[in-house]
Amino acid sequence: MKKLGRPREHRLSLLRNLATELFKHEAITTTLAKAKELRPFSEKLITTAKRKGITPKRRVAVHIKDKDAFQKLFSDIAPRYKTRPGGYTRIIKLGKRSGDGAQLARIELV
Repeated sequence: MKKLGRPREHRLSLLRNLATELFKHEAITTTLAKAKELRPFSEKLITTAKRKGITPKRRVAVHIKDKDAFQKLFSDIAPRYKTRPGGYTRIIKLGKRSGDGAQLARIELV
């Protein structure tokens, strides 16, 4: 896991917020480094959400605090990928940001 220039708590908070926005909008634009770190984090949450029962909901609720994103993950996104064994996200490179030259990318659900 890359550090992204942040302490552990801030990095985890960043990934949780990015995952929440990804589940709400199904596609977000961010830097390439953040998108590459978000991919395994969000895919593990989707895989957990595919299972039935209260335990997966509690494990996902630790990371996803937004009720709308949580509901959408369990009611729309997880059932959509029920038969898919993985690879729920796609990263598309968009070029460099004009301000600081950072590589931008769009991460979206397939």
